[in-house]
Amino acid sequence: MRNEFTAVLEEEGPWRVACCAEVPGANGQGATRDECLANLRQAIQLILDHRREESLRVLPPEARQELVVVG
Repeated sequence: MRNEFTAVLEEEGPWRVACCAEVPGANGQGATRDECLANLRQAIQLILDHRREESLRVLPPEARQELVVVG
């Protein structure tokens, strides 16, 4: 499965900064566009991993988990 997200890029002086429209709090910056997007990718992955871990941690023992594929 391939996940696709929207990167909103801006230039601030010598820096490129980006945020992700679908993942609040995911931001990246870099001296180049590629560096900025790589940092944003990493931020998105960290946030999604953290959210998954936190949501699964609080599940009651009797709860069932099933995989749902989107896309």
